[in-house]
Formats: sequence, C-alpha cells, structure tokens
Amino acid sequence: MSNVRESYESRTASTARSPVIDHQVRVHSSADRLPREEQLAWKLAAVATGTQEAAGLDPEAAAMAVNRVIDNVSVAMASLRRRPVAVARAQAVPHAASPGASVFGADPGHRVSPEWAAWANGTAVRELDFHDTYLAADYSHPGDNIPPLLAAAQHTGRSGADLLRGIVAAYEIHVALVKGICLHAHRIDHVAHLSAATACGLGAMLRLPTETVYQAVGQAVHTTTATRQSRKGEISSWKAFAPAFAGKAAIEAVDRAMRGEGAPAPIYEGEDGFLAWLLDGPQSSYTVTLPEAAEARRAILDTYTKEHSAEYQAQAVIDLARGLREKAGPLARVRDIVLHTSHHTHHVIGSGAGDPQKYDPEASRETLDHSVPYIFAVALEDGTWHHERSYAPERARRPETVALWRKISTVEDPEWTSRYHDPDPRRRAFGGRAVMTLTDGTVIEDELAVADAHPAGARPFDRAGYTGKFRTLAEGVVATSAQDAFLDAAGRLADLDTAGLTGLFPAVDTAAVAAYDARLPKGLF
Repeated sequence: MSNVRESYESRTASTARSPVIDHQVRVHSSADRLPREEQLAWKLAAVATGTQEAAGLDPEAAAMAVNRVIDNVSVAMASLRRRPVAVARAQAVPHAASPGASVFGADPGHRVSPEWAAWANGTAVRELDFHDTYLAADYSHPGDNIPPLLAAAQHTGRSGADLLRGIVAAYEIHVALVKGICLHAHRIDHVAHLSAATACGLGAMLRLPTETVYQAVGQAVHTTTATRQSRKGEISSWKAFAPAFAGKAAIEAVDRAMRGEGAPAPIYEGEDGFLAWLLDGPQSSYTVTLPEAAEARRAILDTYTKEHSAEYQAQAVIDLARGLREKAGPLARVRDIVLHTSHHTHHVIGSGAGDPQKYDPEASRETLDHSVPYIFAVALEDGTWHHERSYAPERARRPETVALWRKISTVEDPEWTSRYHDPDPRRRAFGGRAVMTLTDGTVIEDELAVADAHPAGARPFDRAGYTGKFRTLAEGVVATSAQDAFLDAAGRLADLDTAGLTGLFPAVDTAAVAAYDARLPKGLF
C-alpha cells in the first residue's frame, strides 16, 4: 500500500473520531417561533464564523485548498475558448469596478465587479466538468466555491490566508449539507447547497458576524433553488452556468446582509420552506453533522478531484474500461455489456435515467459527459480519455462506436448502492462491475471500486498530480514561464497579499481570447 493511501486511511479514521455535533433538522410551524440559534442556517453560519476561532487552519486542509485552487485554474485555462465561458466573460467584462476582481482570459489590467467575476470565472471552472467532487446523500462540486471567494477577496483587499480560511470553511459547510440532505431524490439541483456554502465561506473570509452570515445563507438558499432539469434530457450549457449563478447570488446575498437586509426564516425548517415543500414534506427530518466550535475544519480532505473530464461516477468506469480493454480483444465480438453499479450511477448517468439522449450520437457534449454507456464505449475503444477529443462530434458519430455504445446498459446492484453510501470513507465505492458477453458466449468480468486518482485508488492525486494536470491543460494556452509563475504563486498562497492574488490568474494571449469573444452574438451588456 502506498504512503498516500496509508495517509488517507489514517486521516479518514482520524476524521471519523473528530468531535462533531449531530443537528436534527425538521419542519416547524410558524407558531413555534423557532429561535434562530436553533435553525440550521444559524448553525451553518456559526461554524463558518467560528472557523477563525478554531485552532488555526489544519495544515493538511490548507494544503488541499491550494491543490484545489490549482485544479480550478487548470480546467479554467482549458475552457477559455469554449462558447459558454466566452459568453460569461463577455457578460462580465462591461461591469468594470474598482478595486474589482480579475477575469480569466480578460485583460489583466481590467477589473470587474466581484459578482460578475464570480459568474465568468465560475463558468470557466465548471464548463468541462473536470474539477473536484464530493458524493454522499447528494452530489457536489465543492471547488465551485472558490471563484466567488477569490473574486470577493480581490475586491475587498483580503490576503491569501483570508482566502484559504474562506475556502476551508465553505468546504466544511458544503460537505456537511451533502452528507445530511439529499436534494436529488426530489429533483432539486445541487447548487442549493453550494450557495449556502459560498455564503458561509464569504462570511469566514470577511470575518462577518454570525447574524450577517445567517441572513446571507437564507437569502442565498431562497434564490438558488432550482430543478434538476438542467442535468436531465437535453443537457445544455446551463449546466456550466448554474454553479456560477449560485456563486454570484451568494455574493449579492452577503452584500445585502451586510447592509442590514434580512432573509426568509426559517429558510430550511419553515412550514412553507425548503424542507416542507421541496424535500421530504411536513414530516421532514434530517441530521446534519457539524464540527464542534474548536474543532479543526477538515472536510475538504474527504473530497476528491477528477483525472478525466466526465461526471464523477464515470471516473472509475473509465479506468475500468481501460483495464477491461486488454482482456476483451476485438470489440466487434461483443454481444452486450452490462455495468452493475449504484442507484445514483444507474439513474443519473446510466440507462436507468430513461433518457434516449444518452444514446444519441447527435447529443450535446454536456449530455455525453452524463452518459456512462457512451463514456464506457469510447474508453474501451481508445484506452484513454481526453477532455476534447473524446467528445468531438465526429468521435460520437463513428459507426463502430455507436454500435458498441448501444450494446451497453446499466443495472442497479444493491451491493454497489450500499458501498456508494458506506459511512466509512475507506470502504465507500463509486465504481461498478462490468459483465461483457461475447458473441460466442464467453463472459468477461472485471470491477473497480474507486477511480485510480481517488485518495484510496491506485494512483492517488498529490501535489505533483495537480501540477501535472495543470501543465497538461494549460499547454498551448499558457506559456511555460507563465505556468511556472502561477504554480509559484499558488504554492505561496498563504503568504500572498491582496496584490499577490493576481498571480492566481495565469498570463494568456488575451488578444486571441478577445478575438474569439468578438465572434459571439451581442447581448444586452
């Protein structure tokens, strides 16, 4: 067993013993006049504002936060000339502000209002579906918290240490909500948890009073609750915009709360609120586990990033296909392939979703990266995965690929569903078992529990892994010297002053980016 895996198992065992409080969250009538200190929004805010009072930032958590900053910038650089990112950037650039915040791909001397920087940069980070993830009762991409925090840090004159505190706090809240409250079962999009986490991260970074953060959480949740249709059927570019919208809304909510404006309350527990009408109804009851006041915030260490540009449940499937390819021989002999996997994988990105678009060669990239039959077919044929080539229209339309693709289905396996939800991070699994039947009746099977890059996987990502991912995705976009400068700044994040935060925006050919943007249709701004 590698030292990295031993460290992960030691850390997760330690995390399981950390002092925590289980908060019971249920619906209350207005007549109950539930005290705000007993409301979930207040408890989240208290954890966030108490982050600065805890025993300093945990060194491992702070180091992982730096990794995730590198990860975010990696995928942002690779997406600069993708249409949704260009649209978000074009919308943001007219909103100039001072001090303002930087925008990936824009003139480095131009600053925009922080909520618009969060919009543009959040879209760039999310577009390729290629950054970090946390899966539990619900889904999440906690790295989506970083763009709004960075934007607000630049605008308000915060340091790198302040930014790190905000990131660690946002991850703590995000992971707790994803563990405790399932949105997907009621077809609510996961950005509702994101906006609450971002509001809390902003509160921690800016050292705001708990009262202010409490009001901001209520406003943020109220304004960012949406359906999961954005990830169903014909999946559009809104999938990239949705978390950026949540980040933008969280900044605006914090701004209003700082000015003394309140929020609907209790936002979670109210009789006409989030739980009662959008989730399990009037009898709703959830348990949200949060750290004690003095306990170090370490939830970021339970999250993981992607080696491949695809939905996280497909990460292990890609690695499984690459291994199975060596055993399969000529793929023309395949009669069918059945992937036995978890409920989530089967129903969200598998054939259990009931979406014919998941088998459509004309489907959008956003749909294909949520189609495990397509992903498994291409990984099986190519033995590799690429964030652009694997989704190219001509790749999806290849006749032999389409034929293989339509022989692949998924089924829910109770064992894999149980492993997906295992409370022990060391046993939790997001993969599956592939059963390939050939035309002569031969059956070939293989399984993989977690992706190779997972902390418990065959090749866990460490700082070198994040650095390698950045250099790969920045190739042809960021000059080597500019790559070096960015990595140096990121590595020194805890010591950066406000001006130093500009080092987190790698120098690119802004003229080429602007030329691409100029080809877009014009909008209102």
